[in-house]
Amino acid sequence: MFDLYSDVILLKDIPEDNLQAGDIGCVVDYHGVKGLEMGYSVEFFDLLGNTVALITVPCSWLRKPHQGDRATIRKDALLIT
Repeated sequence: MFDLYSDVILLKDIPEDNLQAGDIGCVVDYHGVKGLEMGYSVEFFDLLGNTVALITVPCSWLRKPHQGDRATIRKDALLIT
């Protein structure tokens, strides 16, 4: 469903990795296991290009970007100086 190195949007919060629904990531690998939902390894970056997290999630936790999607700044990020 997703090509390698394509952008994807996270659909679920993953607090243990400091990720929120709406975060933008890049597919870096895919994992097919017979009888299970397809999974993807996704790397998430900040806007400076630093890796925030590299996680593996099921396909249903991701979607393709749509026209009109925008990157946003989190309120907690505004507190960092």
